[in-house]
Amino acid sequence: MAPLSGQAGTDWTAAPAYIWSAQGVRPVPLIEAPPLDVLMGIDRQKDIVLTNLQRHAAGSAAHDMFLWGARGMGKSALLRATALAVQRECGSALALVQVAGDALDSLPALFNQLARVSRQFLVYIDDLGFADGDLQGPRRLRSWLDGGVEARPGNVRIAVTSNRRAIVPREAGEQDDPINPRDAVDDRLALADRFGIALGFHACDQATYLAIVAAYAGHLDLAWDEADALEWAKRRGARSGRVAWHYITELAGRAGQALRL
Repeated sequence: MAPLSGQAGTDWTAAPAYIWSAQGVRPVPLIEAPPLDVLMGIDRQKDIVLTNLQRHAAGSAAHDMFLWGARGMGKSALLRATALAVQRECGSALALVQVAGDALDSLPALFNQLARVSRQFLVYIDDLGFADGDLQGPRRLRSWLDGGVEARPGNVRIAVTSNRRAIVPREAGEQDDPINPRDAVDDRLALADRFGIALGFHACDQATYLAIVAAYAGHLDLAWDEADALEWAKRRGARSGRVAWHYITELAGRAGQALRL
């Protein structure tokens, strides 16, 4: 479903971020994200994404980005935090546009609007995945990235996050196809190859988890205990940036403190 009418009058120069959905476009007055130096365990990813967005904001050549991997390890947080950091450096040169899952079909209409604006944009699609049997979605994504008739304009770069590198689920039986057995698999994996930057995010070990907790707690001036933090992760059966943030939320609640990054 395309966004409702009325969004054509949106001022694309006024806000730091926007949400594009089937209900229309909505400006977001403030990007909520932690400072970049608080994000632990992803130093290489931070450096690459920051450099790329700085180039894009300056109007230089920049890549589309694909961030894939373990849940809760900071893919979307890194995109928001980096956009915020670049805005603090470069003012309003760059805006973030998050595309809701119900509005993917209307991306060409979004691109048509953004192409007319004297501003750089990062169009951000979170947790992208295509259902089995969906051939049109992957083909349109390739077209958006590779210069087809619906391709994104020069002042737009696309960032996609996904929990898996292949984006599209693959069936085990594909490997057993006697005719060109790897064609279907390679075609699906090739979606990731369309991005100039593809970065993996992996589950963290105990030391990294504790470093994440320590960074958040230090930034918010919260007292914490290592054994308590490990017990929190044990009860949830996982160690990740998201689990660490949930622990920080618990600490702030115990201390009667609001969370403001």
